[in-house]
Amino acid sequence: MSKVPITLRGAELLKAELHRLKTVDRPAVITSIAEARAQGDITENAEYEAARERQGFIEGRILELEAKLANAQVIDPTRLEDDGRVVFGTTVELVDTAGGGTVTYQIVGEDEADIKEGKISFSSPIARALIGKYAGDVAEVRTPGGVKEFEIVDVKYV
Repeated sequence: MSKVPITLRGAELLKAELHRLKTVDRPAVITSIAEARAQGDITENAEYEAARERQGFIEGRILELEAKLANAQVIDPTRLEDDGRVVFGTTVELVDTAGGGTVTYQIVGEDEADIKEGKISFSSPIARALIGKYAGDVAEVRTPGGVKEFEIVDVKYV
């Protein structure tokens, strides 16, 4: 399997979730299952079934996170060569050439993307249009509503 890029912050968040699942959620669901079993007949026990479903979800998520971390290529944006080019991990300030509005995005891995926090996936159309460009360049982004142009105002390695 190929390596998947992720920022240092994203990797830390995945590790924290994995730690929580293993040390808090897994023991809690095991306790819930034991309590439901103690109530007697488990064939018609809704609490037992719910706890078993929760356990299945937790175990599946643990496996998923372990696989993601094993295949992650952790990139620290602060350690990148600061030549002003837009690359994975950089934070980019853009101006919409048509509307004049300013937006700031950080280009991150797919698991970290959250448009509300200004984080876009490196595989998104806007990130693909920005990667490789420099401050002052204009990027054309093909959207369902047509082509939009953004001027790159600033590129930060933070």
